[in-house]
Amino acid sequence: MRLLDRYVLRYFLQAYFYCIAGFISIWFIFDISDNISTFLEERISRALIVKYYLTQVPQILVMLLPVALLLALLFVLGRMSRSNEVVSMLTAGVSVPRIIAPLLAAGLLTTAASTALNYSLAPHAEFARKKLLEDTESRRPQLGLMAQIFRNRTDNRTWFIQQFRPGENKFTTLHIVQQDANDNITVNYIATSAVYHPETKTWELQAVKIVHYDEAGNITKIEGAASRTITDWSETPFRLSSANLRAEFLSVPELQEYLQFNSDFPPTLLAPFATHLQYRLALPWMCIVIALIAAPLGIGYSRRGILSSVAAAILIAFAMNFAMHLFLALGEGARIPNWAAAWTPDIIFGVLGLVLLYYRSNNREPPRLRLFGQQRLAPQ
Repeated sequence: MRLLDRYVLRYFLQAYFYCIAGFISIWFIFDISDNISTFLEERISRALIVKYYLTQVPQILVMLLPVALLLALLFVLGRMSRSNEVVSMLTAGVSVPRIIAPLLAAGLLTTAASTALNYSLAPHAEFARKKLLEDTESRRPQLGLMAQIFRNRTDNRTWFIQQFRPGENKFTTLHIVQQDANDNITVNYIATSAVYHPETKTWELQAVKIVHYDEAGNITKIEGAASRTITDWSETPFRLSSANLRAEFLSVPELQEYLQFNSDFPPTLLAPFATHLQYRLALPWMCIVIALIAAPLGIGYSRRGILSSVAAAILIAFAMNFAMHLFLALGEGARIPNWAAAWTPDIIFGVLGLVLLYYRSNNREPPRLRLFGQQRLAPQ
């Protein structure tokens, strides 16, 4: 690594980590102020509170990393511009892209870190928050989902479940109806409980009664057993609870599994899940787009130019955030394709960042929109 890169990165990383630490501290203070009454009233243990905040950190980092990156870039490049360090580097023959290259590399690393956090940890944070703070009853061990119905259209099988807890492999009081291709009932399974074994992908029905039917619907055979193991069913506990799942709470593997096993659902029902799958992958790239926009705007050759560029960068970042939420809502409503809903803001503002970098590299001011025409004063 060249001396120039180490110099630029040292100042950037110092400001970057200060921003991250400051934002997390502010969030923690406000969050604990809002929730301290809930913690005390519900008598939540300290261990559970610590676990709660550990689950929230990935989601907070995904939201804060782009903002911290933006502010750190503007601060460092503005400081270097005010002290004429940028001018000195340009005079020495170093181009603008070469100056900001280590900063763009930091933006790529931030994108990679955000992708890792947004893959699984960050989506589960919101579910953990709602489970702890909004649904206090769900922390009691005897409660769970009641009267769940799941239809496996691929295998023509319908599940009626009295009670189970999401995330667990034990179910209470099941009635499973197997049909043929003509929707005729062939077998009924009635069990007091069932256990799914993920290591072998088998179901164990306990205290089960199995009723067989012919094509006319007449009972041909009735079996009873203390336990019966089923090896060829494709259902999993995750699939059985999918009717109660929300797209924003699912990780990338869970979204892929949901779309794979529920591909026969109407497109309007699958749109939120397909959109959030693309959104999980597109959101981290907001970091590198922010770097492309903030890096050229953070460089200025006058105090007035620096202030206007900083204001423009912040406005563009807010506009990008608004566009991402707007397109996400359109994708969830199946108004536009899911890939367009997730990636269009990144593409639009990424191109804008490249245009700004081109103008700054050629020592040219980017074109400005003049909402009000300038009127020249006539000489007296």
